[in-house]
Amino acid sequence: MMDPARIYGRPRILMTVDAAGGVWRYAVDLAAGLRDLGIDTVFACFGPRPNRAQQREAEQIGGLVQCDAPLDWMVENEAALVQVPRIIADLVGREHIDLVHLNLPSQGADLTVDVPVVAVSHSCVCTWFQAVRDNGVPESWAWQITINRRGLERADAVVVPSQGHAGLLRQVYGQGTPPIHVVYNASLVEPSCAPKAPYVFAAGRWWDDGKNGPVLAAAAASIQWPVIMAGANIGPNGQHTALPNIDHRGELDHGETMGLMREAAIVVSPSLYEPFGLAALEAARSSGALVLADIPTYRELWHGAALFADPRDPAAFGEAINRLIADKSLRATLGKQAQARSLTFSPVRQAQAMSGIYDRLLAPAHALNAAEL
Repeated sequence: MMDPARIYGRPRILMTVDAAGGVWRYAVDLAAGLRDLGIDTVFACFGPRPNRAQQREAEQIGGLVQCDAPLDWMVENEAALVQVPRIIADLVGREHIDLVHLNLPSQGADLTVDVPVVAVSHSCVCTWFQAVRDNGVPESWAWQITINRRGLERADAVVVPSQGHAGLLRQVYGQGTPPIHVVYNASLVEPSCAPKAPYVFAAGRWWDDGKNGPVLAAAAASIQWPVIMAGANIGPNGQHTALPNIDHRGELDHGETMGLMREAAIVVSPSLYEPFGLAALEAARSSGALVLADIPTYRELWHGAALFADPRDPAAFGEAINRLIADKSLRATLGKQAQARSLTFSPVRQAQAMSGIYDRLLAPAHALNAAEL
């Protein structure tokens, strides 16, 4: 018989994380919101170890377990991931977990557990190639399609941060996935209306071709204000993106980046691939006027609150930015509209939406357990 305290107590979620990218911020912020809704989280960290600050942050919210297995984008073949489902299954039993939240869908492939599984697709190699290269992955990466598809099909629910990314998932992996739920990302950046300075700002991992830095760098030659770009342009595997015509500040910490973003009169994102686009949301919280790539995700999130330009046309970006430079009233209007839109992407709303998905998956099991008492 089920322990009554477990039936009516707080649900325990096992949430996979990594310390190498934006998933960490997403997971910790979401778990903090879930805690306020009566849901406890145990973090299972795969890949590189979190630093001390990250460890303290996670442990203030829930348990943290370092798992001795890599992330799928850090390995050359599926054989390197064979231990992942066993590690997760062991943690489910050891930590008395009620539901598994995977922040990497491939982690669901071959996973055998008797609790519901939610797979959240933040991004993946295969959808990146579809959006950026307009074709499938190279043959050496074909195993990524297979393992991701198995993980998605294993899940009881799939969550994505935008309808645009949902469309890419269906295009790449087919229609065999479980129901796809859109839960928009959120930001804890406080809204700001700080005085603006006459410069254009952009932030991103510029070594990533999906961020499309060269288009903005080319446009900068005709832009009437200085263009400042923050973020690394040399990647972990030696990738390099040249950024002429701009003031490139390199890789900055989040506080420094936000300082520049708060003061920028215009904030730009030329990305070809954005499942959500956190930089645009943070800029909008700071009431910056947005010029964004005309891609489905950005249209979905920011239609009516930004100017859009063809991400493969530097001249189009230059013209849109110069239009805002010349029109102070339009800049102010778009900044206010972007900030108002940004407030709809709140951590409370995000946590409530995820909690609703968990509740629907947990309800049948909880009803069955109650009947056994």
